[in-house]
Amino acid sequence: MPFLGQDWRSPGWSWTKTEHGWKRMVYFGHELEDNNREISLTELCGDNNDHLFVGEVCEFNTAKRKKDFYNNNTKSQFVFRDKWIYVQKGSTKERHGYCTLGEALNRLDFSSAIQDLRRFNYVAKLFQLIARSQLPSLSGAAQKNYFNILEKIVRKVLEDHYNPRLVKELLQDLNSTLHSLTIHVGRCVLVGNVNIWGCRLETIVKWQQELNNLEIPKQIYNGMSFSDLPLHMHDKILYNLSDAFDIINLGQATPTLQALSENRTLWKKLCHFHFSDKPFCRSLAVNKSDNVDWKLMYFSLLKHYPMKEQYGDTLHFCKHCSILFWKDRSVALLFKDFDHPCTASDPDSCLMPVSPQHFIDLFMF
Repeated sequence: MPFLGQDWRSPGWSWTKTEHGWKRMVYFGHELEDNNREISLTELCGDNNDHLFVGEVCEFNTAKRKKDFYNNNTKSQFVFRDKWIYVQKGSTKERHGYCTLGEALNRLDFSSAIQDLRRFNYVAKLFQLIARSQLPSLSGAAQKNYFNILEKIVRKVLEDHYNPRLVKELLQDLNSTLHSLTIHVGRCVLVGNVNIWGCRLETIVKWQQELNNLEIPKQIYNGMSFSDLPLHMHDKILYNLSDAFDIINLGQATPTLQALSENRTLWKKLCHFHFSDKPFCRSLAVNKSDNVDWKLMYFSLLKHYPMKEQYGDTLHFCKHCSILFWKDRSVALLFKDFDHPCTASDPDSCLMPVSPQHFIDLFMF
């Protein structure tokens, strides 16, 4: 079978045939002269010196320079914008191989997802879980894509001032993980050059400083503001918040909101919302005593149990065809169609929302 590629002995070099066999051509100073013209050291070391080489050497030199320029300047080498992927956990007669966490991270369109406020918290929480335990399992390409998307997350927070607390926690976990991997565990678990990870650590510290120095400008409205609303509407807004830190921060705005945020009934409902399935909380619900400090109880339970997660939109998993996908609500409403090629008679009954932790568990083999 003919070999159609470059010379297999050493791509990029020129060879000559002698009576003793093939030998590589080496150019010395006197062989680089052309028409008695000597090449200056500046010209030899300059960037535009492709004309000094001939044949395959010139072609290889130009291709290598273009490749290095692309790898050093591109923000992302992936152009995948898939709305769904097939999650394969083993080889079958029809399919060979399996889908990894890094492949899912590369192929699913997370870059566009962070632009949607319904999906932003979901993606940020997923990246936080990956930073805590799954970063060494990603391939080099997936790690590069991870940091590219993370940069977009940080830039969105700096521009739109949306949920900086969640991104601060993400960067803190990522910083702790990288320090642990590079100092305590060892650099052997990280893919790539040590200097690259050093630069990434410096970038994370720089992002943390930018978020810590973030100041949200005061909005000036000519019409009705939040403080102009009646008290019962303030109370109703507080009862619709599921995050305790949002309630505390809102209570710091005005003395009136401070009094409403300390309402015991508010914290009691918050405890029942997040921890109603826990045995200790169920026993308190049966107890009719009014001596319970529900705010203190909430933070005590938070030390032992995680909060109930709430997201505006999540990834979905089809149990019938093992496909993970973003659900496009506009397509489903307008065209009565689904976001993945499902063959089930009732696709809605096969769909299951995927939490960030469940997303990672799908790729645990």
